[in-house]
Amino acid sequence: MDTEEFWALVEASDRAAGDPAGRLTWLTDRLAGLPATEVVDFQLRLDEAHARADTTRLWDAALRICGGLCSDDGFRYFQAWLVGLGRPVFERAVAAPDTLADVPQVCRLAGRPTREWSDDEWPDWESLDYVAGEAYERITGVAEGLEDAMLARVGEPGDESPDLGDEPEESDDPAEFARRYPHLAAMFPPAPGRP
Repeated sequence: MDTEEFWALVEASDRAAGDPAGRLTWLTDRLAGLPATEVVDFQLRLDEAHARADTTRLWDAALRICGGLCSDDGFRYFQAWLVGLGRPVFERAVAAPDTLADVPQVCRLAGRPTREWSDDEWPDWESLDYVAGEAYERITGVAEGLEDAMLARVGEPGDESPDLGDEPEESDDPAEFARRYPHLAAMFPPAPGRP
């Protein structure tokens, strides 16, 4: 499965079943109908997307959107949610995180306290990270066999925590945040107790 096929499958899941749970079921069923090597490829493409989205700039934006509630794990789940929005949105957001202000799912959150967001509204999709593993187990009958198959294919697994390398530090200055992300700053004022 190449990158184009990966994105086509992710985007088809949205057309087939709009809610996250339905999309997961649809993706798992589709992947389980493929050879096990294709399922490994799907997970590798997902890991590549995660790696591309591991930037301080994007994490800065996610923190603001989520009212400061975006831990290491939360940012990984945010990345998966971003993948779920499809390739065009993903590519724009990775290149320029302020473009998230144009995403309808983000616009619906603006001006509302996070405590009022439903589970389906939260910008996270943790379960996407488990779809390939479930499909691989269904195909092979081997519980947690995907990790071993990936190790055999690429060697050491990647760290699931964000690896931000030499990215600039998160901006704690509201004026600097507004300079970098003018649209998000206007939509999501700082949470109480946060810059």
